Amino acid sequence: MSYTGWFVDQFGQGPGWFLANLTLILAIAFPVMVGVALAVYADRKIWAAMQLRRGPNVVGPFGILQTFADAAKLFLKETIIPTGASTGVFLLAPMISFTLALVVWAVMPFDAGLVLADLNVGLLYVFAVSSMGVYGIIMSGWASNSKYAFLGGLRSAAQMVSYEVSMGFILVAVMMYAQSLNLSDIVMAQKGNVLGVLNGNIFNPLLFPMAIMFFITALAETNRPPFDLPEAEAELVAGYQVEYSSMSFALFFLGEYANILFMCALIPTLFLGGWLPPLDLPFLYVVPGFVWFLAKMAFMFFVFAWVKATVPRYRYDQLMRLGWKVFLPLSLFWVVVVSGWLMFTGHFDLAPGSASL
Repeated sequence: MSYTGWFVDQFGQGPGWFLANLTLILAIAFPVMVGVALAVYADRKIWAAMQLRRGPNVVGPFGILQTFADAAKLFLKETIIPTGASTGVFLLAPMISFTLALVVWAVMPFDAGLVLADLNVGLLYVFAVSSMGVYGIIMSGWASNSKYAFLGGLRSAAQMVSYEVSMGFILVAVMMYAQSLNLSDIVMAQKGNVLGVLNGNIFNPLLFPMAIMFFITALAETNRPPFDLPEAEAELVAGYQVEYSSMSFALFFLGEYANILFMCALIPTLFLGGWLPPLDLPFLYVVPGFVWFLAKMAFMFFVFAWVKATVPRYRYDQLMRLGWKVFLPLSLFWVVVVSGWLMFTGHFDLAPGSASL
């Protein structure tokens, strides 16, 4: 009997289906929220270590409860709505950003079969939901009735749209290798795919440049340094978040880090072999798949924090030039190279469901 079937038997068709899905959603949302709290702590600690500081070290052992203290402080503060702001849109914007940041986790496979919604178009779903994240930011910038917020919103929208184009082409290249849009299939297609022993597209000479480009694009998509132009404190105070306070600000903050964590999960899924060990050796499979997956996520988050601590911020024109004049033509050219190579080697003849022997 399936998980949903048990609930339906116990509580009836409607309530059973609702409770089954609610528990599954909470099983994803709660660990993501705990992960966000720990990620903020790790981000601050790594940043501090690279600047030879201590970082959070007062609240709780080694300062690990600092994020929870900050969350409690924000939760207890008053929500201030600026004069002249469009109240409904102003309050709806952070909700949209936060909800979309959680919804996208539904298709992420943490291990073989450990996924909330194993969609056959999972990659398309990820791309669609991440594209919608722009709406929350535009709405917040416009509804705040502040020139700083409006400029931050415009910058962020332009930045996300610019880098999504090249991100789409990178995903096409990965999809062509895997012959599927399902994220679990993409992970399994990486099993021993280089020299029969290396698990991961990153070891493939044709997909390695795509992996580097995808990482840089992920930084731009999540508004992380060196691409944090929408929140450039020197120019725009806090960008589109400038008029937000208390829980409405906290929702933006949580959504931002949930998106960063998702990118730290998506890069291993597409390029590092997901829940598979780095080498296709039997004794490495003793370690559970989700442990490998979480280790890869943690490594990617460390690289995100490392970049934040070491790389200076781009100018806005440099950011746009990189997106449109470098990444877009390069990713488009690379899709042609990858598809040409796959056609030449007969890769498509071996596709699932093809007519070949």
